[in-house]
Amino acid sequence: MGLAMGVLIGLSFPNVLPASFASYLSIALLAALDSAFGGIRAGLEGRFVPITFVTGLVSNSVLAALLTYVGNKMGVPLFDAALFAFGFRIFQNLGAIRHHLVDRWIRSRVKLHQESM
Repeated sequence: MGLAMGVLIGLSFPNVLPASFASYLSIALLAALDSAFGGIRAGLEGRFVPITFVTGLVSNSVLAALLTYVGNKMGVPLFDAALFAFGFRIFQNLGAIRHHLVDRWIRSRVKLHQESM
């Protein structure tokens, strides 16, 4: 519900950001996606801790923004390092989530098959 409200608010108030903020916004989005997929994975594995999720989200976002800022000031694409790291972790977590859900589905199918025998 909160996501839907956020999307509706975002669409109803046009907001144009300067192009110089594009790299910061994109890396912040990747940091948030990394934390979200990590939280989903931890939840499926039964080891989700809310404080770990929140601190991970904040620290990832701050570190990514700092890397991007310092890289921009030095003329070095440190943004690419954060992009690679977050992208790698997102796909790693997505793969683990997929494996967990497929394993759960297979176990439920086997259980149904055994019960019908």
